[in-house]
Amino acid sequence: MRRSHRNPDYLSHLELPSGLSFGVYETADLSQTSLLVMAVPSKAYAEVIRSLAPRLRGGIGILSLTKGVEPATLHRLSEVLETELKALSPKVAVLSGPNHAEEVAEDQPTAAVIASTDVEFAAALQEIVTSETLRAYVNSDLVGVEFAGAVKNIIALATGMSDGLGFGDNARAALITRGLAEMTRLGLALGAERQTFAGLAGLGDLVGTCTSRHSRNRLAGEMIARGHAPDTVEAEMGMIAEGMTTAPAILTVASRSSVELPITENVVAILRGRKDVRASVRDLMARQPRSESL
Repeated sequence: MRRSHRNPDYLSHLELPSGLSFGVYETADLSQTSLLVMAVPSKAYAEVIRSLAPRLRGGIGILSLTKGVEPATLHRLSEVLETELKALSPKVAVLSGPNHAEEVAEDQPTAAVIASTDVEFAAALQEIVTSETLRAYVNSDLVGVEFAGAVKNIIALATGMSDGLGFGDNARAALITRGLAEMTRLGLALGAERQTFAGLAGLGDLVGTCTSRHSRNRLAGEMIARGHAPDTVEAEMGMIAEGMTTAPAILTVASRSSVELPITENVVAILRGRKDVRASVRDLMARQPRSESL
């Protein structure tokens, strides 16, 4: 990457900005860094921030791009940051929304949401991030934005499975709609605001991830439905599908709050080899009839 200013593994056709420098996080000098952007998989998130902590200054600002929860503790990733960096009193924000890197990197029009309990920090990040092709909105509902970003990947896995079985638009639309109900139901139980799930981090990202050709989670679900083993899919794709790590964690979070998530429950059963995809479809369709609600 230093030599070519291209990433050989991801978006290799794009030249990276000339002013961008490269290093290894284990040895980087971060003593003067005022803003750290975290974009590592959820399963490595705590380990990475823990290794960075001794080299960060007090009051540092952190913008998290990862969508998921920390699998070992079931904490939201902003909570991981606040716990691991408690002595530094960091300012923490999360960026979410329908923002596939492939399109952002090509300067295609994109909207995102920046969430933080520190509204002034979120507004400052909004100024930094916003450009002619990326429009950022501010949201103070950190809980809702983070859980929306985590659950949408699980629903995208389910949608990919539906696509992999050859089902059409009816099934896809039903999964997206009932997935939004699951996402909202869980968020409300955990203190989120309802309107967040109708916004960019909720409905926007859900639609984008469930329908896009760029979606890693949708692709992973499709591959599983076509017979690929869940524990080899990420290696075969050469990419992380966050929903595969997040689904069991979210199901545990929901269970602790007595929240029913039938799509998520079936995705986890498939990932753990307890069901095949067609059996899960039958089980979802045969659930007790009820009124349409959350």
